[in-house]
Amino acid sequence: MDRIIATKVFINIVESGSMAAAAQNLGMSRSMVTRYLGEIENWAGARLLHRSTRRLSLTPPGEQALEHCKELVKIAEDIPQVVNVVDNTPKGTLRISSSHYAAENILIPALQQYYQDYPKVDIELEIRNDAVNLVEERIDLALRITNTLDPNLIARKLGSCHSVLCAAPSYLKVKQVPQILEDLQTHSCLTYANFEKGLWHFKEGDKISTQKVTGNLKANDSDVLLTATLQGFGISMQPRQVAQPYLDKGELVQVLPNVIPKELGLYGLYQSRQHMPPALRALIDHLVNYTAQLKL
Repeated sequence: MDRIIATKVFINIVESGSMAAAAQNLGMSRSMVTRYLGEIENWAGARLLHRSTRRLSLTPPGEQALEHCKELVKIAEDIPQVVNVVDNTPKGTLRISSSHYAAENILIPALQQYYQDYPKVDIELEIRNDAVNLVEERIDLALRITNTLDPNLIARKLGSCHSVLCAAPSYLKVKQVPQILEDLQTHSCLTYANFEKGLWHFKEGDKISTQKVTGNLKANDSDVLLTATLQGFGISMQPRQVAQPYLDKGELVQVLPNVIPKELGLYGLYQSRQHMPPALRALIDHLVNYTAQLKL
């Protein structure tokens, strides 16, 4: 963890009087501020703040550390003037965590132009569908598709993803085609493991409705569910971008076409709005522009 940032966080906590106020001032999550305070205390080898429900106060070691921290920050801020150059060229290595769908259909295609613009940037990509601790796992950016963001995370919306209900013709030959949402209760619905617990959300005009569905197959990867859907296992909710070619070829049939699944947000999660590496800032801006051109 960056000790200069941790030092600045510590100073801001003291000057603002609370960790919540410091988080707001610095554009960080509360949990991130807590982690930085823990880092500076581990570095100092002492408890720097007395914490209570009403106020924070400096311990004797904290009073000494505060003055040294201010000197350290001043030295760090003077370095660009001493060197007389600030290089804001995007470069270096970015560690990215992404679901398989977001990586294959959004990130990788977007990186083609990004690499042309910023050839000095390297990407380490980790494919996973579960939550990730950005700090402990040293992740610069996590791409997630969800409507239930952790309020403690810093996130930027990159776009919206639309879905369709679909099934293979072979499945619909042996099962009665659903006519209303409640009919889904009699079907094998292929769902995402660890996501929404078998609840599908739909837009009917200005109303949002929720339907509980069940099936004999769950998976944490959209490609696996797509393959199972194509082989006639049941009905699944697929990203429109992925399902459309199969719908066009007749390999899949849209189910309940008059009912629209609620769109999901595509988000980029990162540690802090402050001191963002130029490579990361450029990538997030690029992804926003790229996804705006897609029919997700």
